[in-house]
Amino acid sequence: MSRDHRKIRVFHDAHRLTLSIYKDTRAFPRDEWFGLRSQMRRAAVSVPSNIVEGSARRSTREYLNALNVARGSAGELGYLVGLARELEYLSESQSSELLHACERVIPQLEALITSVEIMVAKEEAARRQARAPEPKAESPKPARRT
Repeated sequence: MSRDHRKIRVFHDAHRLTLSIYKDTRAFPRDEWFGLRSQMRRAAVSVPSNIVEGSARRSTREYLNALNVARGSAGELGYLVGLARELEYLSESQSSELLHACERVIPQLEALITSVEIMVAKEEAARRQARAPEPKAESPKPARRT
């Protein structure tokens, strides 16, 4: 089943969030380039990337799994933004804006996951129904002679 990730609002919001993370982490201290900054960027990229990857998968179940990974990465990113703020690598306004963006993406992913879970359940029910053996028709009983 082909899905177009470009038609999903959460993909565009996650993409914008990723661009913001890259922009706002440029000024991190050099000793954090391979630590917190790198982890934030990986988590940010993971969200839209998993939406794209899941959209390209053949089964709805695989799509759902990729969306769950994206949801996990969005949650991780929210934590990392807060941590970067506490370490004073991000300003209050930067962290507030980034957290607000995370808080927009996460419920969108939750709603998409819920709708895809419903699709998976329907597909699995249809598969079970198709595999169920047809009830055997009873042959007519011969008439009794008295």
